[in-house]
Amino acid sequence: MTEAAKSVIKETTFENTELNVVPLNWKEVYYTNCPLVSASNVDEGLGLTKKEYKKIGVKFAYMRSTPLSDWYPHYIHNQENLIRFGGLFPPINVHADIRRTRLLGVTQMPAEGGVMMVRAKDNLFRMADLKGKKIGLSKSMNKIKNDWWRIQEHQGIELMLRMNGMTMDDIQLVEFPYADDWYNLPEMMTATMDLSIDLWLKRDHKRDLAFRPLETALENGTIDAMYMQTKPLQQVSEATGKFAAIEDLSRYPDWRLQVANIPAAITCTDVMAKEHPELAVTFMKGMILAGRWGNENKHAAAEILDQQTFYRDIEHTYQGIRDVDLVPNLSPLNLASVEIGKNFMLSHGYIKNDFDVHEWAAPEFLEQAARELLEERWKKETTSKLPQTAGTLESGGRIG
Repeated sequence: MTEAAKSVIKETTFENTELNVVPLNWKEVYYTNCPLVSASNVDEGLGLTKKEYKKIGVKFAYMRSTPLSDWYPHYIHNQENLIRFGGLFPPINVHADIRRTRLLGVTQMPAEGGVMMVRAKDNLFRMADLKGKKIGLSKSMNKIKNDWWRIQEHQGIELMLRMNGMTMDDIQLVEFPYADDWYNLPEMMTATMDLSIDLWLKRDHKRDLAFRPLETALENGTIDAMYMQTKPLQQVSEATGKFAAIEDLSRYPDWRLQVANIPAAITCTDVMAKEHPELAVTFMKGMILAGRWGNENKHAAAEILDQQTFYRDIEHTYQGIRDVDLVPNLSPLNLASVEIGKNFMLSHGYIKNDFDVHEWAAPEFLEQAARELLEERWKKETTSKLPQTAGTLESGGRIG
């Protein structure tokens, strides 16, 4: 695209944009999530987290259930009583450059690193065939939010080239700037939604090219190849018979290559964590319950997730989540994956400030949530079998 063409695309900034959030009320907690595999999205078909909040007298609702908030809290976390469960790159950007948050848990997809897509009719079958060819790279002109599409494309392209003994010097990157300015448009603000799934029920998102922004350019020959996430978007694109994947990072044994805006991260504001920790603990209780249910009922979970993710259908969704642990965690392996994403963003200028991932992580909330669930189960199961409710698990005491 020429510089003249780029200059006519609107640039959205903090200076030319009015942001809107619901007035703060700590008796309310709002959630937001991305259309990806997560316990939060499974819970949209279960309502387990809402029940946990009811126990403590707190309203739990989707971020866009009120017309008072625009879509930006999902990306910049400018709402104190919000908990986000979604792609990794936006919360890294928030914690590094916008405001402090706490990382409550993550869910890794171990086989979605990314593929390189070409036109099926072209004589391109290996990465080496792309030498001198044009590969697309999208570019959001919205400076308020994180450009996670571009980051995962950029990272995936670099990794695939590296795994095939190539560098960026061997190909031509073609940028595709776009306005990316819909987040507070009146038509996007008027409609409220009880669940995040309501957004996807209103559009055929599995065939909406807004979620495959470079596919048109690839089809018409403006570019020769494009990056795409393994499985979800790949399956929908390949189903047209027009495109084929010539490289797939998920087929390598190296876990360091599975970094396509993942692991999905749960974050809350530092204010919530400090002043109302019970709200973060309650959310994690819901995620543990929903994740356990999903692990035990993978086909049923796939049916729920199929309504809001990009896998081709329910069976493909099941195949995608079959080996995934849907209970969020903060394992050393997953934190190492988070660090890979953070380091790429820092080294390539997508964030300005560095931070320690292990200091960002807050395992105490997940630990407390698991502990409370165990205590609740202990009391429930012993009450019906003993003259009086048993003491806590930590109460001690020996028999005999």
